[in-house]
Amino acid sequence: MNFLIYLIVGGIAGWLASIVMKRDGSQGIILNVIVGIIGGFLGGWLLPQIGFGLGGGTLGFLITAFIGAVVLLLIINLFTRGKAR
Repeated sequence: MNFLIYLIVGGIAGWLASIVMKRDGSQGIILNVIVGIIGGFLGGWLLPQIGFGLGGGTLGFLITAFIGAVVLLLIINLFTRGKAR
């Protein structure tokens, strides 16, 4: 059951991050979910490293995944700068 919640929350976080980074038109729902989940792992690793940790729970995971997904999309934009943004 937790896995399903992580997929849903990761998808929402990836979708929100793609809207903020203006990549929503070039990504589908599957890529949004993947970016959100990878962003969750990235944010979960990155935020405590800089001294900023969020509490557990769905809201904490959503914020962490969103921040991680935005960072991930920034990295992707660096490699695809001349291509679709």
